[in-house]
Amino acid sequence: MRPFPEPDPGEPALGSPGRYLLWLAAAHRASAALAVGYGVLCTLAQAFVPAAIGRGVDRGLIAGDKGALVAWCAVVLGLGVTQAVAGTLRDRCSVTNRFGASYRTMQLVTRKAAQLGAELPRRVSAGTVVSVGATDITRIGAALESTARGGGAVVSIAVIAGVMLTVSWQLGLVALVGVPLSAAAIAALMRLLHARQQGLRKEQGALADLAVDIVDGLRVLRGIGGERVFADRYRERSQRVRHEGVRVAGVESSVAAGRLLLPGLLVTVIVWLGAHFVGTGRMSPGALVAFYGYAVFLAEQLRRATSMVDQLTRAFVAARMVTDLLAMEPGLGSGDRDLAAEGARGPLRDPGSGLEIPPGRFVAVACARPDDMLLLADRLGRYVDSPATLGGTPLAEFPLAEVRRRILVVDHDARLFSGGLAAQLDPHGRAGGAADGAAGGPADGAADGQPDGRALGGTDGGTDGRTDRLRRALDTASAHDVVEALPEGLGQEITGGREFSGGQRQRLNLVRALVADPDTLVLVEPTSALDAHTEARIAERLGAHRRGRSTVVFTTSPILLDRADHVVLVEGGTVVAEGRHGELLADARYRAVVTREVTVA
Repeated sequence: MRPFPEPDPGEPALGSPGRYLLWLAAAHRASAALAVGYGVLCTLAQAFVPAAIGRGVDRGLIAGDKGALVAWCAVVLGLGVTQAVAGTLRDRCSVTNRFGASYRTMQLVTRKAAQLGAELPRRVSAGTVVSVGATDITRIGAALESTARGGGAVVSIAVIAGVMLTVSWQLGLVALVGVPLSAAAIAALMRLLHARQQGLRKEQGALADLAVDIVDGLRVLRGIGGERVFADRYRERSQRVRHEGVRVAGVESSVAAGRLLLPGLLVTVIVWLGAHFVGTGRMSPGALVAFYGYAVFLAEQLRRATSMVDQLTRAFVAARMVTDLLAMEPGLGSGDRDLAAEGARGPLRDPGSGLEIPPGRFVAVACARPDDMLLLADRLGRYVDSPATLGGTPLAEFPLAEVRRRILVVDHDARLFSGGLAAQLDPHGRAGGAADGAAGGPADGAADGQPDGRALGGTDGGTDGRTDRLRRALDTASAHDVVEALPEGLGQEITGGREFSGGQRQRLNLVRALVADPDTLVLVEPTSALDAHTEARIAERLGAHRRGRSTVVFTTSPILLDRADHVVLVEGGTVVAEGRHGELLADARYRAVVTREVTVA
């Protein structure tokens, strides 16, 4: 059995959906060729069964020759065995093609998502990515699988039409004219179906986007009483999807009816003409039996061929969505200067705002506008193109992967994935075997919990030191109670963090960031969902935990601001004041941001 997925999916052809599908077929050329070959052998063995039965009727039953009857029965048995063996091998190769195409496409999409990183949610909606992973990949695999049966059907139709022409040119002509006409009529319906499926696919993507937005903001919606508004929007969008689905279903029902009706009419015409020829002595009874079998066989193979066209039509729609995603290129370039040699000890600075983070300091940044927090965090972490510098050298001149290892940004989009909790908190095994019987390791974890696969940096010593590192991070983030509440502690299997409250997820995300121990840690509102007592414990311990490393916390919480070594006030995207929390309280602008004080003129 061939193992999946492949170590390297290769470089796809993205010129068009058709080129991408051909590239997939070429990538599995051996199994694809075997599948089609076995498919042709299987269908031809099935196709010649009516001929063998007809010969047995004429030369055995009617002629009264038992030997001939036994011989032709043996031929029928041999054809049946050949069909069974070839069909088994065909299906085996077809499944290989299906899984190979699906896994290869999944690898390419996953690789592209990791390559785009933080740019992905800005350029592609979550609903589109979900639809590609849940629907389009499956349809592409199903299309490759259908080529074995469909290819065998096409070849067998041509062979049997030739046989029928040889025996009776009139009936052969009916078959040769009837089969293309039926195929042309169904192909016309397929083109219409293709267009309507594209419309349905777009509406489904828009509905998925809306569903993701509702789920992400459900708690906020309940807090402001906005459930009804979003429910009405979802209902309206779902009705659009239903309308498009009904339009697609109408064409699909016409295609299904055509698959049954047109071949059925063809069989009726062939059998009626054959019976007429037998009655006039122009054809033997055995030949009529064979022609009836041929007609039934052709009807079935025509349905298989049109089914393959249907699958390929769906695959073209799916491949277009996949190629559109794979064709995206990262907007951020990567430099080649040595970050360790040139910028490791210098300050991190954003010239656009004037924000500067000295090495080894705990700096808190209070922004008058919440949007400035995310914008500045992205600039400092180089998740957007900015003139930010490290040690006086622009971040753009350093390798992007190295910047990701040195500067870790934890914002509101930080997520926990499914798997063992220990593997989520320490995805790269930096904390070693965790306490409390933690299960899993680097192989169990998927990523660092960031949507863009932000790398975690740092090294450590022995196993005991790594275990203490995780315990210390849990203590600093005041998250011991979260772990202790789980039946299996750190070994608990979680499902994307849905079992935790917002505050618990914040603390676990903080644990993961502290275990990573990057040179510069940038936190955006890390305690916004916590109660004051828990927030105070974290504020008291965070500075000591990160001593010697740069820490930037974007927050307006007086508790965190009071514990910072240095506080910066940003207003209008620019630094307007700096100092300690107690000193800045004398500034009315600072008080308006931190204490929500309103000055009445």
